[in-house]
Amino acid sequence: MDPREWLGLTWIALAIVAGVVEVFTLDLIFLMVAGAALLAAGAGVITGSITVSILTFAISTVLLLLVARPPLKHYMQRSLPESAMHTEALVGRTAEVVAAVDAENGRIRLAGELWSARLESSEPAVAVGLPVRVVRIDGATAVVRYHRPEALAGD
Repeated sequence: MDPREWLGLTWIALAIVAGVVEVFTLDLIFLMVAGAALLAAGAGVITGSITVSILTFAISTVLLLLVARPPLKHYMQRSLPESAMHTEALVGRTAEVVAAVDAENGRIRLAGELWSARLESSEPAVAVGLPVRVVRIDGATAVVRYHRPEALAGD
């Protein structure tokens, strides 16, 4: 095998490894390394020089990290949804007690689904039919606090 081909294939292998790592990190750092490795592969194949390909890799990595990564990172963050998702979206919502809720267990209807629930503190149990407000989600259990109906008039 020609040394130029070997040099190019080595850099391409590094680019593939960096690309796979990027899939797991999603921080765009290894994507820049992969791009720099591809540029180094091109330089290595054209010149046949290991020194030129290493310099190309080093310089292009720094340039890609400083020039290309910030706008790409900004674009990625801008495209993320701003609203709460999954269980975070349930915090602060009102639910109805369907089986008395105390400090250890109970059941509530939250967002149309039945949830295990417990009170945030060791207050007296909340009876069936009364409203509670979700303070946080702890695993598959909603941690709730009782609110008098007049306190919920704004919901």
